[in-house]
Amino acid sequence: MSPRSKAAVPAAAALPGPALANVFFALGDATRLGLLAVLCAGGFYSIAQLTANTDLTRQAVTKHLRVLADAGLVKDLRIGRERLWQFDPTQVEEARRSLEVIGQQWETALRKLKAIVQG
Repeated sequence: MSPRSKAAVPAAAALPGPALANVFFALGDATRLGLLAVLCAGGFYSIAQLTANTDLTRQAVTKHLRVLADAGLVKDLRIGRERLWQFDPTQVEEARRSLEVIGQQWETALRKLKAIVQG
């Protein structure tokens, strides 16, 4: 039996799922990252507040907020005709945990490689 066949395959539960792919996609845009940074300050923000002092249109911000909402990174609250937006940390925490697992797997792989090379 070769050493390769003895290697354990990571459990499927430890691998990031489609929901986390949406999180990383949403975070992969500079405009969305900027909006999320504002929302991370806490509280609810209107589209008007999020577009103030920027070159972004309300339509553009709305589109970016929809992507962030679809990824579970923000949530909205409708008050009358106005929609207010707030950061939701749940998916960021899930992404952080997944990255920690991947980091641990890399560390294990690098230790094994070092042992083989120094071997």
